[in-house]
Amino acid sequence: MEVSWVYCLFAMTLAYLCGSIPTAVWWGKAFHGVDIREHGSRNAGATNTFRVLGARAGVPVLLIDILKGFAPVRVLPIWSGAEPGSDAWTLLRVLLVITAVVGHLYPVFAQFRGGKGIATSLGGILAIHPGAAVVCVGVFTIVFLLSRYVSLSSLVAALCYPIAVLFIYQEESRVLLYFSIGMFLLVLFTHRENIGRLWRGEENRMRLAGQGTNNERS
Repeated sequence: MEVSWVYCLFAMTLAYLCGSIPTAVWWGKAFHGVDIREHGSRNAGATNTFRVLGARAGVPVLLIDILKGFAPVRVLPIWSGAEPGSDAWTLLRVLLVITAVVGHLYPVFAQFRGGKGIATSLGGILAIHPGAAVVCVGVFTIVFLLSRYVSLSSLVAALCYPIAVLFIYQEESRVLLYFSIGMFLLVLFTHRENIGRLWRGEENRMRLAGQGTNNERS
C-alpha cells in the first residue's frame, strides 16, 4: 500500500518539529543560565555544548539530538499504511530523516539558528541502517582520537556512510544509496567553513570546558 500524501506531509511536519527542538539552547538556559549560541563556536549543537559546558551537559544534549532523528523514523511509519520494507516505507523513512535534520539545522523554536545536524543525522541513520551507523561511529571515534578534530571526524564518517551502504552491506535499494550520498553532501555543505580552515591549517582541535580556549566551529 502506498503512503497518502496527506499522511506523508503530516509525518514530515512532525519530524521537522521534533528536529527543531533546540536541545543545546534549552538545556544551557535551563540548567546553566547560558545561551550556548553566545559562547564558544556559537553553534547550537552538542559539540559546542561539550566545549563550553562540559560532559555533564554535552552528553544529554548529544543523546537527545540523536533521539530527535531516531524517534520519528521508527515511530511515524507505523501508522503510514505502508508495508515494512517496501519502497514506500523506505522512502517515507528517508524523508523523515531529512526533515528532522532540516529541523535541527533551521529550528523554528530557535529563530532558525541550529546546529550542524551530525547527531540528528546519526539518529536517523541508526533507525534506517544500524549496521552502517555503527561503522560511521567507529570511524568517527578513530579519526577523533587521532586528530581531535570534530569536523574532520564528521566528514570522514559521513564519507564512510555511502561506502558502507554500497560495499559492506551491498544495499540494493537505490533510495537508500542515493540517501547515503545525499547525507554525505549535506555534511560537506554544513561543514564548508570547517573544510576551508582544515585546508589552511587553521582549524583548532577539540577541548572540553576548562581545558582552555578553543575556537573550532563544529
